[in-house]
Amino acid sequence: MEIFNTYSPNRRILFERDLIEFLTQEQCVDKMVRIIASEIIEKYEPIEEVKKHHQMSVEGFTRYMDSSECLVFKNECKHVYQDMNHPLCDYFISSSHNTYLISDQLVGRSDLWGYISALVKGCRCLEIDCWDGAQNEPIVYHGYTLTSKILFKTVIQVIHKYAFVSSEYPVVLSLENHCSPSQQEVMAHNMQKILGDALLSDILENYSDMLPSPEALKFKILVKNKKIDMLKDTHEKKHSTKYDQVEESEDESEVEDEDDGTSQTSLVKDNSEEQEEKYKTGSKDVLIPKKKKRKLKLSLALSDLVIYTKAMKFKSFEYSRLHQRFNESTSIGEKKARKFLKLRAKEFIIHTQRFITRIYPKATRTTSSNFNPQDFWNVGCQMVALNFQTPGLPMDLQIGKFLDNGGSGYVLKPHFLRDINLKFDPSESFRVTKPITLTIRLISGIQLPLNDNSPDKADTLVMIEIFGIPDDQRKQQTRIIRKNAFSPKWNETFTFVIKVPELALIRFVVNQVSFMGNDVLGQYTLPVLCLNRGYRRVPLFSKLGENLEPASLFVYIWYVT
Repeated sequence: MEIFNTYSPNRRILFERDLIEFLTQEQCVDKMVRIIASEIIEKYEPIEEVKKHHQMSVEGFTRYMDSSECLVFKNECKHVYQDMNHPLCDYFISSSHNTYLISDQLVGRSDLWGYISALVKGCRCLEIDCWDGAQNEPIVYHGYTLTSKILFKTVIQVIHKYAFVSSEYPVVLSLENHCSPSQQEVMAHNMQKILGDALLSDILENYSDMLPSPEALKFKILVKNKKIDMLKDTHEKKHSTKYDQVEESEDESEVEDEDDGTSQTSLVKDNSEEQEEKYKTGSKDVLIPKKKKRKLKLSLALSDLVIYTKAMKFKSFEYSRLHQRFNESTSIGEKKARKFLKLRAKEFIIHTQRFITRIYPKATRTTSSNFNPQDFWNVGCQMVALNFQTPGLPMDLQIGKFLDNGGSGYVLKPHFLRDINLKFDPSESFRVTKPITLTIRLISGIQLPLNDNSPDKADTLVMIEIFGIPDDQRKQQTRIIRKNAFSPKWNETFTFVIKVPELALIRFVVNQVSFMGNDVLGQYTLPVLCLNRGYRRVPLFSKLGENLEPASLFVYIWYVT
């Protein structure tokens, strides 16, 4: 091995001092290096006689380089290392859209697996579309479509079981509520009975006028829904047994503005009369009634379960600045949010510095496709909701983003997206942070995966992509290696100047090249600032997120922070 020979004086044995030099010079180990070197020899050297003399053979060094200790993802980022005592609005929060669906939004299947899968992946905001069901049992499905239905109470049971499997930080249940007051009573009863003490139903001490932190809300489940009265009123009557059915105030009563509106308005047009319209979905015609404007009556029992995540209609940045309260959050459609990105980015950031903002996919994404979430993270949107069941680039970015901070589902936003005095704008070159120059030498590939119908020997290339603010969006690729996917060698160097590394993600993509075009064989995405420096191994994952071990890339990474 070339690296071993560089540091071994006789090309047979690596002395402890040589390993220390390698760790210091190449792997950027700057603390307790002598202890670490000793531990590496003890753990990876297979020859007892060599180990006894505090030395390392080629076999031992190879074992170390192939181990998890040499992965590209920083060990410290695998744990919760960020300050978790900021208010909730200071964090990016892993969020899903139509969590109950596991395929398309017209005739697809609703399944409890959608919630299990999302929670296992660290998702902290789940969407539940609630409708009146038979025998006074609320149901969950994509309204006015042919998607299958599941019981609301079974959804809550599954969430209770899996809520804190991957993270101890709070889970938000984003209710798209279309139920009658009587079935809302059942929803409230089910959540209280099933979730028990995990359900947040009252303000926390010292948080009557400000959002609490993820730390303060550990192991708590919050309900996001419309609310009738003020928080102090809920607190004062918390132990009251009288729950009336009260009509909402007029400014928040119309169903068309309910959260993301996809159940009622994604496939229908505004019209005051009930009509039917056919939508072609493959071999089926789906009958979808057009929306009839009406006012939703809200059960006080359900309203009282809404504490720090009250849903309100978004009207304008100006209105929010003057009237929105700290515990109120808004949902903005992808299309409208994209206009704000182009025309009012600074105002958008000021808004997200104060209030939790959720972005959801546009109505026409009937196949459950996703948008690029990076655009909305760039302006500080906390809950960028994606269809977790749909693989592809957006979900690669989602998974990569939330690998950080121990996979807790909460990532602290950079200071310039929290400090109202900095006036950050992602479309301008204004520097609020120190740029970095990232150098990557792509050395080789190790047992690259092949498609089922691929020949044993395939043509492959690697693409390296940077996602971040507009000025940082870049991609570069290697030359094609012909007929060798088992051990291709590139030895190509790429350089990226990244102006805002705090927001940047890097994606390694292995493509198989054919006359039909490129096909993704595997990829790995992670935050730029979670990159380990030195000689590192990049694991590869399939389109569906499956680990393709031992398939990986071998790289050398260098940057100065």
